[in-house]
Formats: sequence, structure tokens, C-alpha cells
Amino acid sequence: MEDCKIKPLTKDQILISIDRLTRFKETETKYLRVFKDILTHNLIAPKFGKNALDTMSYEELTAYASNILNESLKKLNVWAENDLFINLKLKDYEHSVFKISQDVDILLNNSINYSACLKLIDNDSVKNLLWLKELSQGKNIEQSRHEKSLLYPLSAVVIAEGATEEILLPEFAKIYGYDFDKEGVYVISAGGKNQVVRAYYDLCEILNIPIFVLLDKDGVQNSKEIMQKLRNMDYIHLLECGEFEDLLPIQLVKRTIEYQLKNISLIEKDMIDESVPRTEFLEEVFKNRGLHEFKKVEFAHMVKNNLKSIEDLSPEIMQIIEQIKSLNKSK
Repeated sequence: MEDCKIKPLTKDQILISIDRLTRFKETETKYLRVFKDILTHNLIAPKFGKNALDTMSYEELTAYASNILNESLKKLNVWAENDLFINLKLKDYEHSVFKISQDVDILLNNSINYSACLKLIDNDSVKNLLWLKELSQGKNIEQSRHEKSLLYPLSAVVIAEGATEEILLPEFAKIYGYDFDKEGVYVISAGGKNQVVRAYYDLCEILNIPIFVLLDKDGVQNSKEIMQKLRNMDYIHLLECGEFEDLLPIQLVKRTIEYQLKNISLIEKDMIDESVPRTEFLEEVFKNRGLHEFKKVEFAHMVKNNLKSIEDLSPEIMQIIEQIKSLNKSK
């Protein structure tokens, strides 16, 4: 390694690298991506092509990447005693969340100077980097997660169909008194029913933590496909109504629309039909009131900004939160 010639990573590049290494993503995938990216862009000599990187031993790849990162920190005059305390904590965490092979352990047994990296992290950083900073304190990390809403370390995963659930479910839970960031609950928007099945099939093979699956009412067949591989620690909730938007109490929907209209044009009572699917009702209102085209994600953000109290939660929303709460506690 002494004969290496490198192009040092910038501060931003170092932060991006450690951000990617500590996100919720399968361990081998994220480490190989980051380490190979560092060698591709920052190792001038010796130079390795893609085929050479793909066949390089994990030991060599880890050594090169660690060396480049550490030399880059020195170039930035950022250094600290490298006692590998944080590295060991990160390794323990990856083992608690993911099923780790001996080969992947080699990637985790790196010598990245995380103590020096911490000096680059400010209080406005993403949650996984703030969590990384907390790891160095040697405190009870779950207690720190709860006190500072760090999200990490993760303790459970929720897979839902769309972005509406990803945006609103954590907000509903917070109003209910169960803060996902404090409890380590990570929500994934799969992008459709079939994608939910695919995501579950992938994650159930590699995760050591519970998975909660949320499907729309018409996801019966998808639910059956998941049941074939459902682990004892996991749970599926099939909505009793149609879509997640149908869980929204009508008074919350009405308040959100009227806020968007700035009370210029209120919603007449005869327009409100709770038997009609919410999206159908919303599309009609948006069209007739001169608003732009109805889009689920935009409306979810509108709803988020108009949440007030537990009265904005339907019984089924509260049931879902209780199920996630119980699942997380029983792991």
C-alpha cells in the first residue's frame, strides 16, 4: 500500500461514502459498491479495471479502500486515534440486522478511521450519520435513538405499496404516540403490489429483524404469495378498505382540501360521499375546483401538513400502528 498513488477524496466525497456504508442496504452490496467506487475514482496507481475489481479478493479491496479513505482524511488535516471502536460497533450492528457470511465479515473488518470521519459530520447531517456519531460515545445506543429520534439502529422494517404510506404512516404513528424514528422502524415504499412481494422475498432471506407488510385490499393474491415464505416474526396486514387513502377520515380530507383552496371555495356537504373511494372523490374535487391534477404523493404531503390530533386517525390506522408496535416488541 505504501507505493499507492491516490487522488484524495474531498470532504463531501468522504461523507457520501460513509453515508452509503451506514444506510439500510444489504451489507455486501453497499460495501462492495463504495469500496469499488473509491478504487475506480481515487486510486491512480496501481490502476485496476472493472474486471480486476470484480475478481479482487475482499481482503485486498478492503485494504485499498481503507487506506485511500484514511490518507484522504490526513490530506484534509482531519485525524484522530484510530482505535477501531466504531468499526467494531458497526460490525455488531450489521450482524444484528443482516445475516452475514464469513466473506462479508472481511469487508466489515476494515480500518477506516471513523473517529476522524466524525469531525466532518455536523448536526444537520442525515440520521444514519448522526447515529454514527452517537456510536462513538459508548452509550446505550437504543436509549440514544429514543432520546434523539435517530431511527438507527433499526429494529423493524415496514414494506408498503406506495409513497403515500411511506409519507403518512410515520406521521400517524407519531400522533398515536409511537414515533418510528425513536423506535427504529424503517418504512419502504415498494412501488406496487408485485414489488411488495419481491421486496419481501429479498429481505426475508437476509434480515434478522421483523418485517411488517402492508397491502391494499385487492392484494389478496400477493398476500398468499408472501404467506408461502412468511417467517414467524413477520406479519401481513391486508387493508379492510380499498387503498391507504381510504383510511383517511373524511374530516381530515376535507380540512386538507379547504386549506389548499385557502377557503375561497369550500367543499359542499353533498359532494362528500364516504362510500366513494377517496382517490376517486379527490380526483373529482381537484378537477372541479381548478386545482392541478390530483397526485397521491403531493396530496400525502398536504395531509401531513394538516394533521392535528389523534382524531385524524381512523380505527384501522390505529390497529396497524398497534400491530407494528407489537411486532417490534416481540422480536
